[in-house]
Amino acid sequence: MRSVIRQSLKLPATGEQLFEMYLSADAHAAITGSPVIIDESAGAQFKAFDGMLSGRILEAVKPTLIVQSWRSVNFQEDDPDSTLILQFTTVGDLGQIDMIHVDVPQQDYDGVTNGWEKFYWTPWRAYLKAQSD
Repeated sequence: MRSVIRQSLKLPATGEQLFEMYLSADAHAAITGSPVIIDESAGAQFKAFDGMLSGRILEAVKPTLIVQSWRSVNFQEDDPDSTLILQFTTVGDLGQIDMIHVDVPQQDYDGVTNGWEKFYWTPWRAYLKAQSD
């Protein structure tokens, strides 16, 4: 059975701004507090949290969709990469991110599920709040 993590959130920025922040190494690092290697080009390498997360950009459709191969250091060597799909839209005055993360191995499923809130969504909210103050 394939694992699927689904999460949606709204943030005080447009969907296009959120898309750009995710794909900007500087903004992504400012949000997460850790250096990031990322680029919007298909095939571009992705590394975050000192290599704890890695993968490649499979597709970036500006300004609405990012698809990545994705893995954490908690994946076993023979575990295939998972697939991360991020869709960005604007709903009223807020940007919405709809995330589907497929094929996270069972041994890392809870960590990844909780990690999105802890390492991305909560810091992103704080980053945007600090930018508006």
